[in-house]
Amino acid sequence: MSRIETPRPIRGTQDMLGEQALRFGHVVQTFDRVRRLYGFGRVEVPVFEPTAVFARSLGETTDVVSKEMYSFEDRGGDSVTLRPEFTAGIARAYLTEGWQQHAPLKVATHGPLFRYERPQKGRYRQFHQLDAEVIGAAEPQADVELLCMADQLLRELGVADGVTLTLNTLGDGETREAWRAALVAHFEKHRGELSEDSLDRLAKNPLRILDSKDPRDRPVADAAPEIDDYLSAEAGAFFAAVTSGLDAAGVAWTRNARLVRGLDYYRHTAFEFVTDRLGAQGTVLGGGRYDGLIETLGGPATPAVGWAAGIERLAMLIDLPAPERIEVAVVPMGEGAQAFAARALADLRRAGIAADMAYKGNMKRRMQKADASGARYAVIIGDDEVARGEVSLKDMAGQTQAPVAIDGLVAAIRG
Repeated sequence: MSRIETPRPIRGTQDMLGEQALRFGHVVQTFDRVRRLYGFGRVEVPVFEPTAVFARSLGETTDVVSKEMYSFEDRGGDSVTLRPEFTAGIARAYLTEGWQQHAPLKVATHGPLFRYERPQKGRYRQFHQLDAEVIGAAEPQADVELLCMADQLLRELGVADGVTLTLNTLGDGETREAWRAALVAHFEKHRGELSEDSLDRLAKNPLRILDSKDPRDRPVADAAPEIDDYLSAEAGAFFAAVTSGLDAAGVAWTRNARLVRGLDYYRHTAFEFVTDRLGAQGTVLGGGRYDGLIETLGGPATPAVGWAAGIERLAMLIDLPAPERIEVAVVPMGEGAQAFAARALADLRRAGIAADMAYKGNMKRRMQKADASGARYAVIIGDDEVARGEVSLKDMAGQTQAPVAIDGLVAAIRG
């Protein structure tokens, strides 16, 4: 009989156990705690959507849509796509589920996303993000609140040192059109000096040339006109309100006039929290205001702002969290003690006390496992204890041991 070959995991995916899972879980738990502090409700959206949700919202010309999406035809002949990001799906739900009644809607989520790109350090084809959005708020205070929340998250994760908030304005529609026209004129003058990718972007998405990583593009991009020369009074006042709000909240920031979001629906605030601790891929959290997005999905003009952060990348930056430990190890001796042990375990766990029991082994082996688990107490149960309706409670640190009635076990441990 031929040997059955175990299927290999798909490239760019990961299985987590031990330290990796601990780090991942700590990032998620910290995010959940911080989002509650800021009044952001938990939201869930599907892992796959009609392809049009992402093609319309992200734009057919973006790398994500043209090169990186996992799209396929389902059995009904419809084109569906595994979500490459959260915002478009949340915006779709805002329209189709009638969530406009809750505006301004403050929501947060986390989970897997999918992009078909070359796997590298901290980047996967199935990766995971944290996401926070405020939909239906045109006020700069919404931007300030999201930035404060991001700053607090990074502080509570212990990664704020060496991470810098970089900030820019993309202006309002009027500002952006004037700036875009000036950029196109500038880049057209220097066509011969641009990379092939940037020539392609010039026709479709000229703002993206500003953050090109190709060294051939840098001299031309660095000499390009700055948005401040085209900023309307209203757009200038909006940016000033965001920066003064951050100053008042004690959130440090630096201006990066070259920071852009290439999609047409982005407006006003754009930001990235960057670090040099991950090599060239320096952004740990990024976002901005996307007041034009919901219109691309057929909704009314709706202001919105949000950010996302890669869980894997944050997990690489944090200190290793303390391992999860049980508080009580239950050690039954003999068949008669098994049922009693089951009752002790149920009582402890229902009282919110972490408890575990080795499934097999003699007394010595089970005590070794109890010691290795880091448990504070061992509950030892033999035939004599069962006959008396008791257990023997051992303090693993002090090595003291005393009989305790089974009914009083929880109280003795809590005591």
